[in-house]
Amino acid sequence: ARVLGKGSKERLVPIGKYAADILRKYIETIRPQLLCNRSGEDTLFLSHRGHPLDRERIWAIVKEAARLAGINKNIHPHTLRHSFASHLLENGADLRVIQEMLGHANIRTTQIYTHIDQKKLLRIHKQFHPRA
Repeated sequence: ARVLGKGSKERLVPIGKYAADILRKYIETIRPQLLCNRSGEDTLFLSHRGHPLDRERIWAIVKEAARLAGINKNIHPHTLRHSFASHLLENGADLRVIQEMLGHANIRTTQIYTHIDQKKLLRIHKQFHPRA
C-alpha cells in the first residue's frame, strides 16, 4: 500500500492478502457510495457522509475496535504502529527495513524498538538460563 504520512512523506507498506482483498472490496463497492461530494476525492477512507476521516474519528474507531475485542488497555492508533514495529523486530526483521516502513529519517528513532526487544531477551535469559 502506498501511504502518505506525516509531512506528506510517501512510503510503501506491505499488507497481507486478507487486508488487500477487504480494501479492494471497500474501494470497489463501499467507497463509491460514500463519495457523494468531491471533498474526499483524494482520501481513501471516508466518513458515512463522504468526507475524509479526521484523526479524532480514526482514534475513536480504534478505541471502539479494541473495546469490542475485549482489550481493556488504553489503545490508540500509535499503539498499532508501535506493535507493528515491535512484532517485526521480534520476528527478525532488519532494523533498516523497519525504519523505512515507519518513515523514520534517522535510524536512532527506530532503535527505540530494540530496547523493548532487549528487555524481552533479559527476561527470557533470567527465566531459562541456569545461572541467570
